[in-house]
This record gives sequence, structure tokens and C-alpha cells, in this order.
Amino acid sequence: MTHQSTKPIALAITGASGAPYALRLLESLVQANRQVYLMVSKAAQVVMPMETELSFPSRPAEAEAMLREYLGAAEGQVRVFGREQWTAPVASGSNPPEAMVICPCSTGTLSAIASGASNNLIERAADVVLKEQRKLILMVRETPFSPIHLENMLKLSRLGVVIMPASPGFYNRPQTVADLVDFMVARVLSHLGIDNPLNRPWGQ
Repeated sequence: MTHQSTKPIALAITGASGAPYALRLLESLVQANRQVYLMVSKAAQVVMPMETELSFPSRPAEAEAMLREYLGAAEGQVRVFGREQWTAPVASGSNPPEAMVICPCSTGTLSAIASGASNNLIERAADVVLKEQRKLILMVRETPFSPIHLENMLKLSRLGVVIMPASPGFYNRPQTVADLVDFMVARVLSHLGIDNPLNRPWGQ
């Protein structure tokens, strides 16, 4: 079922390993003609050039220009917000996004959300999505999980948060790393109600 909503999807990229998941998800959202509110942590800016061909500019306007060219996005389709840009729409419950995905989600960000810290825009945006009862998806990327990590995930899961560790399947016989990335991105898109051709559903 194709999702008809025109409300933005918030996407946050934190410093856990897994930047290719984030870029593929961003590309897929743009291809689905969805507007994206993008936030990138300082640690993610360090990790991204280690794992992808991109270096993410620090200034939001420069980042938006780079992503327009890289993704072929329309003007204003991807809006980038600074880490302490408290005037951003995602900072207020009066204008929440339809849903929020943190991909990848570090265990530090997981902990902050579970405690309601709201020390930066990513944490505040997640807090807004929670209190406004919108969908929040956390692609947690860590191994092994400590009891603290597990307790934080359980706490948030009981509040309705979708905990989706980066655990790609192999039943579709992936041939490349891109196939593994697409498996997880397809799962996220499915939870957002967005049709996608990235992965063959089980039994088909």
C-alpha cells in the first residue's frame, strides 16, 4: 500500500557504524517523493567518510546543496538542521514529523532518549515524536549489547518505539554489501508504510 501522507519524515544519523544504511534510506525517501528533515551528529560526521564516499559539511546550507546534487533531490526536499537549531520544526510538538528514524542509532543516543535528556536537536526531536505518539524507529548498531543497552531498548519498546537492530537476513542470498544494506532499509520503509522494490518479501 503506497503511503499518501505529505508530512515530512525526520531522519537522524548518529555516530554508530552504519552510515551506508542512512544514505540508502535517505536516497529511498527522496525517490519516494517524501520530504526529509535531516539531522547529523558530530560523531556521524567523523564516521561517514570512513564508511562512504561522502564527507558531510558542517553548515546545514552547504549540506543541503551537497545532498541535492548527490541525490538529485528537489529544492527543499531535504532540509538539514544543526545540532542546536532549536527553531527547527522537529523541536516542537506543534509541528511534529509523521515519523522519525535514527539510522544508525548509537547506544549513547539510545540512552539519552530513554532518559528524556534532550541535550541536542536529535534527542529533542525523538522526545517530541514520543510525546506526540508518532512512530519512532531506532536502528541500533552495537554488538554485543550490555544489560544497560538491553534495559534501555526494553524501556523504549514498551513505550511503542520500534527497536530495529541492524541485522540483515540472508534468506534472499545477498551477493553484495549493497544487498545487505537494502534488506534493512526495506524493513524501515515497510514500517513507514512506503512501498519499495529493495527486497523480495518472504514467501514470494
